[in-house]
Amino acid sequence: MPELDAEDEKLVTLARSARARTQAAEGAALRDTDGRTYAASTVDQPSFKLTALQAAVAAAVSSGAEGIEAAVVVTAEGLLKEASVHAVRDIAEKAPIYLADPSGKVLD
Repeated sequence: MPELDAEDEKLVTLARSARARTQAAEGAALRDTDGRTYAASTVDQPSFKLTALQAAVAAAVSSGAEGIEAAVVVTAEGLLKEASVHAVRDIAEKAPIYLADPSGKVLD
């Protein structure tokens, strides 16, 4: 289990809050290279679906973010979806992506 610094712990809190607020399967948060944070939950609509991290990346990109420093996904599933990883890697090849359970315990 990795040790997170205070800024990454904030991402865990934001991701947990996004998930709880909408009672979604996932919550995610990320910090861009300017220090701004974005949080989102799973989008599951009849016409389109996004993982929580895809939604957070979309919010960041549409706000002008040029890079990602770190990202967190909170889910009970215990694994990251490939689409989530790809969404971050499109912008930041080496940014850490942490996985946490609903209690906030970082798994990977």
